[in-house]
Amino acid sequence: MTDVVSTPVHTHPVLRFLRLVFGAVGLLALVWVPLHTEDLDWFNYFGYFTVLSNVLAVIVLLAGAVADPQDRGWQMFRGAVTVYMVITGIVYAVLLASIDVGMQGQWTNNVMHRVLPLILILDWVVNPPRMRISDARAVTWVWFPIVYGVYTLVRGPIVDWYPYPFIDPRTQGYLNTAIGLVVLVIAFVLICVAVNAAGRLGGRWRYGEDTHETPRGGVEREVEE
Repeated sequence: MTDVVSTPVHTHPVLRFLRLVFGAVGLLALVWVPLHTEDLDWFNYFGYFTVLSNVLAVIVLLAGAVADPQDRGWQMFRGAVTVYMVITGIVYAVLLASIDVGMQGQWTNNVMHRVLPLILILDWVVNPPRMRISDARAVTWVWFPIVYGVYTLVRGPIVDWYPYPFIDPRTQGYLNTAIGLVVLVIAFVLICVAVNAAGRLGGRWRYGEDTHETPRGGVEREVEE
């Protein structure tokens, strides 16, 4: 006979402590930049995708440290933020590493563009979701970068400022900018799928292949008698 046993799974206290530490470091980096910038334009500061994604990452890390929520909605949000941080790290490494992005110090630059993206993806793999997320759902995570790109293109001509060269049509024209953004969106969709796949691999490693989430947040496993 096959019975279903519900086994609650909690994040190890050491890992939750590490979330707290890196969340605090990320928060310090986010605060450090405006504190050391004269005449800061707050709208421009929060006009950087890096800043927005790091704000979300700090929320995920601190909430994960304090409350460690396990419901489906939170895991979808957590997966989305992991994608945005991976995008931040990859875009910086490929397109922005040689450009001054106004982080007011190498340590803040490293934290926002290198350290926290790595921490988010490691946390996603080591502490994967308790449920399976379909690739179709994972692809919906791309909505935020798309909305961000549209917002930036609309706001740019109004304030005569663009946060990144690759999204600045003043230097490369609207056609080249549009082509570049389409390529980026395709790349972002692939990143969504890859991050979701990494979470599934982590789930197989931690919970076993025959587990899936119960409505109460535990992990069901089949027991043969």
